[in-house]
Amino acid sequence: MDESCHSICKPCYNILKEGQTPPLALANNLWIGNIPEQLQGLTYAEKLLIARVRHNRCVVRVRGGMHKMKANAITFANPMPKIYQVLPPPIEELDEVLAFIYTGPCRPTIEDFKRTPLLVRRQKVGAALEWLKLNHIGYMNLTVSYQNLNSYPEDGPPVVVDYRQSSGERDAEGIAQNDNDLEDGASSGPCPFVVHSLTGEQLVTKSLKTLIAIAIDHMEKNRKVLAIGHDQQPQSIYHNPSLYPKMFPWLFPYGLGGIGSAAHKGKISTMTHKGHLLMYHDKCFQRDPHFPLIAFNHEQIKESTTGGYLLTEKQSFPIVADRLLNLNPDVLSDIAKRMSDGEHVKPQT
Repeated sequence: MDESCHSICKPCYNILKEGQTPPLALANNLWIGNIPEQLQGLTYAEKLLIARVRHNRCVVRVRGGMHKMKANAITFANPMPKIYQVLPPPIEELDEVLAFIYTGPCRPTIEDFKRTPLLVRRQKVGAALEWLKLNHIGYMNLTVSYQNLNSYPEDGPPVVVDYRQSSGERDAEGIAQNDNDLEDGASSGPCPFVVHSLTGEQLVTKSLKTLIAIAIDHMEKNRKVLAIGHDQQPQSIYHNPSLYPKMFPWLFPYGLGGIGSAAHKGKISTMTHKGHLLMYHDKCFQRDPHFPLIAFNHEQIKESTTGGYLLTEKQSFPIVADRLLNLNPDVLSDIAKRMSDGEHVKPQT
């Protein structure tokens, strides 16, 4: 199944001696296949254009000094991904996913843009989509829109660039004690690209009951909420083996080996599978700037969702719903505040 494999690990060997199939064997729906040339060397923006499922929202900040450049991305995971039937998407939609801030002593030039992770090569994107349509099981019914593709510029980012003038010096909080260089980054070639995620600190410091009380109080007072758009039929992060191959077609070139397959039930968990992929022999999953972030963020979403369900028996649902609708907002607000202050609140009624 994989001609590049020449050895076997000791745990798998011991399982084979007992006449059983190792849980992480390629035959157990874990074969992925070699990544073709058409899907190698894609920029960050090009990956956004060929992925059938939108998996994040992010802000990319590129900093340029006199000679060096570096890039930083802040990523917001999208728990209800949007799926595309036509790729690449219209250029107008990219503004919903991507924002680009360039900082430095002078405005970026075309040569600077060529070194950022946001340049789009139309020929590269077209070749990648045509290969996926012929080989990837999740792309068979895809329509490749060359009209959309030709609307993307080749000499600059596909989104508006927000330029902020700065000295180009390094961030003080990011400098080590013995680091005396005035600038960091690369003076030639593609600029370094680092990805960071944003998570709520309260998810760690507050109990589940406290979070529920704060959430209900927030909604009762009609405060602002963040609405995340998605397709008419959102992609589930549960038992959906085609999700990751559509999110990361450059890592799953044939659409096989997805996470959450029915064949893995009772054999390997999704966490074990993701850990296995991160240790894949060619390290492609480990080197990808977004796969580890999205994979483990989904595990966090699953844990918080499981812990946040309000479960009730069917016959009791009307009574429970009536109680929730008739909560006293003043009492609820007082309980939420006391619990936020660390007080242990024991319900009296």
